[in-house]
Amino acid sequence: MSTSPPHPSIPPNDHKAYMSYALSRAQLSPPSPTKFCIGAVLVDADQNPILSTGYSLELPPAHPEHDPGSTHAEQVCFLKIAQQHNLPESQIGSVLPPNTVLYTTMEPCNKRLSGNRTCVERILGLGGAVKVVYVGIREPGVFVGENRGMERLREAGVGVEIVEGMEEEILEVARAGH
Repeated sequence: MSTSPPHPSIPPNDHKAYMSYALSRAQLSPPSPTKFCIGAVLVDADQNPILSTGYSLELPPAHPEHDPGSTHAEQVCFLKIAQQHNLPESQIGSVLPPNTVLYTTMEPCNKRLSGNRTCVERILGLGGAVKVVYVGIREPGVFVGENRGMERLREAGVGVEIVEGMEEEILEVARAGH
């Protein structure tokens, strides 16, 4: 994995600024008519550093550390933490700060056509390490129909908050290549 440039300094709890940064990551995703361009940012909400970032297709499908199929933004965030700590992705919950939150431009997926584990399964598989998921927009029903990712996270006790005011921008970037 390549070394990421330094992250911007974002004031604590500036949810719109974190979402803007996630959107800037989404803009790096290669446009395609068969997927959305999504960005994600993993943050220690207590100390405020950005722990990792990711965007759709940032890692190649043949990457040895993940399931078959394309990489989603949230998955890339987790894989970067796994690499930093030399752990399997499933064990990063043990090294994440106690108040870790995730910003993602689109609702985490609850169904994958590739056979890859869903982003909701990945979040829940971390055993409560991710406390809140901040979402820019719900997933449009274009590829997998209705996505119940937010509901499933809430039912499992993960906080889910919508960051309002950027919906049009996020959708424009997400649909690049459609």
